[in-house]
Amino acid sequence: MKQLELTTELKEAALRCLWFEPAERSIKNTARLTAHILTYGNIEDVNALRTQLSDDDLAEALDKAPSGIYDARSWAYWHLVTGRRTPPPMPQRQFSA
Repeated sequence: MKQLELTTELKEAALRCLWFEPAERSIKNTARLTAHILTYGNIEDVNALRTQLSDDDLAEALDKAPSGIYDARSWAYWHLVTGRRTPPPMPQRQFSA
């Protein structure tokens, strides 16, 4: 997974979408930060992310998406953006018995 650079714009997006942790920490997990921005971010947040991620990078982030972040609408939309007409099932949380 491609490592993101903490630009000023991406730092602002990270702070807005993952307000509960420092941007310097959230930037270390590309798939998680991408999930939060694509679900909760505004257009400026998405643009800050998309300057660093190609469609292929975005597809990889979707493939490695953590459970519990995407909503159904965002999940379907971003799969469509990456050329996938029918998205796979959303990631599910696994609980051990």
